[in-house]
Amino acid sequence: MNQGAAERMKGAAVKVTMLLFVSLAGAFQAVGQQRAPRARARPARAPDVLFVPTPPETVAEMLCLADIRDGDVLYDLGSGDGRIPIAAAERYGIRAVGIDIDPKMVAAARENARRAGVAERVSFLQEDLYKADISEATIVTLYLSDGLNLLLRPKLLRELRSGTRIISHDFRMGDWKPERSVRVNWRNLYRTIYVWTIPAHGRVQGRKNNRGVLHQPR
Repeated sequence: MNQGAAERMKGAAVKVTMLLFVSLAGAFQAVGQQRAPRARARPARAPDVLFVPTPPETVAEMLCLADIRDGDVLYDLGSGDGRIPIAAAERYGIRAVGIDIDPKMVAAARENARRAGVAERVSFLQEDLYKADISEATIVTLYLSDGLNLLLRPKLLRELRSGTRIISHDFRMGDWKPERSVRVNWRNLYRTIYVWTIPAHGRVQGRKNNRGVLHQPR
């Protein structure tokens, strides 16, 4: 082999190596782009409770007890697949907002709203329900736990306007006595719905301790 042929073969080998490098770099970039949305779809933190769907009969009764009126805005805290906000928009024509920390549930709820034809009246936000702005709500629905309801109570009393209705599926609010509690048949058991109304000045009715001093639960 003469010197010219050897140089040509060496040049060709360099070009092939560069092409392979460029191809591999492009492949790694494409993989990174595909993985990026998955990284963004992770929750900011672990959800407080697992998603357990509310039975349709219970959803219907919760909305009935909410005493829905024209102009109401419903917020569902921990909205899961979106069934409560979607039902409120479908049956009562009001605007509704669902808040959930799990991006997968938010995506599923948005798709459910689109399929139900109410996407223009219902929105779903991937947010922490303890930090979300809920001040425009006139109805708040919950299906969380006794402990989480108690943690949320100061926020509800602080941010919601007087007269806002709170409807909770199965869980209470500590020593804040509900105005109504209704049982809904479910299989061979029942579900319980509790109803409260935000009082004036964001304070629940106090009680006296053994010294006669009024104690305001917070």
